[in-house]
Amino acid sequence: MSPNPIAETVAALMPRAKEELTELVAFKSVADFEQFPRSESEKAANWVADALRAEGFQDVALLDTPDGTQSVYGFLPGPEGAPTVLLYAHYDVQPPLDEAAWTTPPFILTERDGRWYGRGAADCKGGVIMHLLALRALKANGGIPVNVKVIAEGSEEQGTGGLERYAEAHPELLTADTIVIGDSGNFRVGLPTVTSTLRGMTMVRVRIDTLEGNLHSGQFGGAAPDALAALVRVLDSLRAEDGSTTIDGLTGDASWDGLQYPETDFRKDAKVLDGVELIGSGTVADRIWARPAVTVLGIDCPPVVGATPSVQASAQALISLRVPPGVDAAEATKLLLAHLEAHTPWGARVQTEQIGQGQAFRANTASPAYAAMAEAMSVAYPGEEMQYAGQGGSIPLCNTLAALYPDAEILLIGLSEPEAQIHAVNESVSPEELERLSVAEALFLRNYAAS
Repeated sequence: MSPNPIAETVAALMPRAKEELTELVAFKSVADFEQFPRSESEKAANWVADALRAEGFQDVALLDTPDGTQSVYGFLPGPEGAPTVLLYAHYDVQPPLDEAAWTTPPFILTERDGRWYGRGAADCKGGVIMHLLALRALKANGGIPVNVKVIAEGSEEQGTGGLERYAEAHPELLTADTIVIGDSGNFRVGLPTVTSTLRGMTMVRVRIDTLEGNLHSGQFGGAAPDALAALVRVLDSLRAEDGSTTIDGLTGDASWDGLQYPETDFRKDAKVLDGVELIGSGTVADRIWARPAVTVLGIDCPPVVGATPSVQASAQALISLRVPPGVDAAEATKLLLAHLEAHTPWGARVQTEQIGQGQAFRANTASPAYAAMAEAMSVAYPGEEMQYAGQGGSIPLCNTLAALYPDAEILLIGLSEPEAQIHAVNESVSPEELERLSVAEALFLRNYAAS
């Protein structure tokens, strides 16, 4: 990293950053209160609020959002007449999945092979720490040249839309000239990247019923309609032979014309087993950034261990559909629900329920904020130019903010590069990326104020 006062300050702050991330990761802040105590999320929210107060933020508040969770807000005034920048992250995390599959405990930040492991280390508790580092570096080097608003969401991973609804009801709260979403990531470690598009998403539960109760498979199997078999048929109808998503009426042939993702790199990042083919058609970038993608997230059916010889009377699944920019998520949801009903065999009874939805997003990369960020990243990453990439994931808040504040510039950066393995076991963050991106954000705020 090029020697400069901002970089030197951030480097000196890294031990403190590790201590703070350790504290934050320790909270089991999964915003699914059937799985994890609400108190864990409340403790994490209070930690963020206390951190903002310690940095001199005013109007710090825990916002009770309509989905029953809390988002943390604070305002730090800058020089008179300065622009306002909103910094976003979220403190809620994905469930740890199989805790036994983690090499080290998911809620204990652990250093191993030059990375820090723990649930939320990259997505997105590390984003909270990144914002704090950038602001502290500026305070130590002449002051923060912009007005700063921080919003830390408490239910982003659940897709329940609490902060979106709150922002719509209180549109004055998050007004800003520029918004930095700290919840994406570099295309690769060491390659500075802004995310210019996000796929939207919808989540649907489908239930199939065929019998009043389970039946003996020897006595009735062969004629009795099996709900689990019917569900398997329905789920299989969502994919073509090559694995491409096929939902009746939904277009899936768009192309990505930005940064490309070589198949060999993708196979390595995704840890695809030797001999197993990738699914879909077109380039990898087409498939993960520009086209719809369906995933079966879970199926309710008897586990293999303890299963009895029975014809199943009922079965249900949770389905996620990612939709690219240019496709309306509400329309895609209607098409998905209609497809599931149309492809249910044998006259089986089918119930569908939408449980979450968010629109896709496309940024205006020609705005002055992008020039300010490109200059900042070239300093934080010497010898590298800022790249533009898509992201297959969804951040529904982006479209809400874009609709509420059409003149605001929105940039997406963050710590979730491929090695981070977000949403999987053994999630981790690169401390070098945390350091460099904190420098980049600090320099961006300075550049933006001067532009």
